[in-house]
Amino acid sequence: MTGTSTDRPFRVAVVGYGLAGSVFHAPLIAATEGLALDTVVTSNPERQAQARAEFPDVRFAATADELWARADELDLVVVASPNKTHVPVATAALEAGLAVVVDKPVAGTAAEARELAALADSRGLLLSVFQNRRWDNDFLTLRGLLADGELGEVRRFESRFERWRPQLKGGWRESGDPAEIGGLLYDLGSHVVDQALTLFGPATLVYAESDLRRPGAETDDDTFIAVTHANGVRSHFYASAVTPQLGPRFRVLGSEAGYVKYGLDPQEAALREGERPTPGAPWGQEPEDLWGRVGAGDSPLTGGGRPVPTRPGDYPAYYTAVAAALRGTGANPVTAHEAAAALDVLEAARKSASEGLAVRL
Repeated sequence: MTGTSTDRPFRVAVVGYGLAGSVFHAPLIAATEGLALDTVVTSNPERQAQARAEFPDVRFAATADELWARADELDLVVVASPNKTHVPVATAALEAGLAVVVDKPVAGTAAEARELAALADSRGLLLSVFQNRRWDNDFLTLRGLLADGELGEVRRFESRFERWRPQLKGGWRESGDPAEIGGLLYDLGSHVVDQALTLFGPATLVYAESDLRRPGAETDDDTFIAVTHANGVRSHFYASAVTPQLGPRFRVLGSEAGYVKYGLDPQEAALREGERPTPGAPWGQEPEDLWGRVGAGDSPLTGGGRPVPTRPGDYPAYYTAVAAALRGTGANPVTAHEAAAALDVLEAARKSASEGLAVRL
């Protein structure tokens, strides 16, 4: 959607008010100049009360279908509901003439993602995918190091999204029903693969190992993916809920130096605790003792290399870019075509893990 009057904010409906809707989307939308949180779609009374407490003027709908009858009162629909609803809700929103943001993964298959992209393109509507980890502090720092040539020619990129959750929590993310699109491959894997493709370009070969480690687990909770990029970089990804000792978030090895960074970006924890980004106030910063290190020949854990200041994380930048794209003054920050390329890798990884072979793209 472009060309909408800029004398008022774009009116946004958020579909779903679980973790994604309440912790990420609604607070970031409310903090973005040019966007206004208009409607939250949830039939859960407790979630309605939670949303009303933070956003007193918000309206509610029990189902997404209620939005289409008043599509002329909205400009953007954010799909933050469970994975299996992403495609049908996004399709209905686009057919109603509304721009759409979809949480990752945008779809269960790359083909579905490309069908959504084609629908949006045919109607001249924005379709963007919420890949917030492109605005993690460590990712922004690494992009800067690569742009400055600090590491030389990158040869290997290791990316870990590891947790220690030995007990199942329940819910659709741990369901073995393929329709739910659960499991870590599509959850955390969506992040690490998207980051690697953004940094190093298209993948040509994928190998994966995927396991169910916890008693009663129905879908993968411990997955490894190896990707060969067209430019020769090899990426190794670890996504796990059963890691008692966490490895570095990034370990990037180049011809001149390496970069090692431990710890997660602090923005999700801050949002969960109720902190909110405010214009002009510090956001996404971490203490010096968590900075990564760049060096060669020594371990960062024994003082090798030099500390590199971590750039502040900037999740608010995503919705700032969305607002600019809606105004027609900026580009879509994450396209569905980019998301489809990541899904190509995830589908290949699932096939590789199932059949015990490397898959060429």
